[in-house]
Amino acid sequence: MPSDTARAPRTADRRRSPTDPPRSFVWARRIVLTALAGFVLLPVYVMLSSSLKPLEDVSGAFRWLPSELTVRPYLDIWHTVPLARYFTNSLIVAGSATVCSVTVAVFAAYAVSRYQFRGKRVFTVTVLSTQMFPGILFLLPLFLIYVNIGNSTGIALYGSRGGLILTYLTFSLPFSIWMLTGYFASVPRELDEAAYVDGCGPLGALFRVVVPAALPGIIAVAVYAFMTAWGEVLFASVMTNDTTRTLSVGLQGYATQNDVYWNQVMAASLVVSVPVVAGFLLLQRYLVAGLTAGAVK
Repeated sequence: MPSDTARAPRTADRRRSPTDPPRSFVWARRIVLTALAGFVLLPVYVMLSSSLKPLEDVSGAFRWLPSELTVRPYLDIWHTVPLARYFTNSLIVAGSATVCSVTVAVFAAYAVSRYQFRGKRVFTVTVLSTQMFPGILFLLPLFLIYVNIGNSTGIALYGSRGGLILTYLTFSLPFSIWMLTGYFASVPRELDEAAYVDGCGPLGALFRVVVPAALPGIIAVAVYAFMTAWGEVLFASVMTNDTTRTLSVGLQGYATQNDVYWNQVMAASLVVSVPVVAGFLLLQRYLVAGLTAGAVK
């Protein structure tokens, strides 16, 4: 048996420090965090369980446990509506809008953060003020502009992926420029000067010094632009047709005049969430660093 002297250090280790929070606070924190976790995970459980139920179980009274587990909804979602085409359209539109937004924002933010030019303050204030207007305010003007351009030049912007990409740029680009300006401003100018000494020009300093140093912020802006385009509904429901429809609008196809395939709706919602969730998990460490990269200069 262990002696009292050997048992004493363990007892001393279990003694509470004067700086430790009260036990009541610890238990209250555990209860609150558990309640919040349950509140967040409950919808996920409902979606997952409903996607594994037959349609009869979902259409009737809600049951916490399915009477029969089936993966049939995950197979039917690809045939009830052309989900693969909607998925492809969303990937092309969201990916293209993200690439274009980040590319243009990198050059614009570098110019704003590094150079002094006439109208710089007006430009930055204008870029930020565009975020004050609701998106529905631009819906009808953009619709009329796209239709008139198509009638006069033959360039089909309305009902095309290109028109939808251009529409999403009007929302993601100003925010991307504003955020990347803060990230680039946090990179010391001495690094640019050292690159100039080594023979780099402005573009060389941008891509060899500034962009690698501000990579977490660039990734955070890219994720924001992608998620904004991926889940947008208002403009996608007006600016697309049956061929260019995206996922956010295509999910409405599971609701017919006679019935709503709730189990397939839940299954499709989980499937279309996979790219966003996977991207977030892969880029989580960059997002945490990017959200604080431009906070302190």
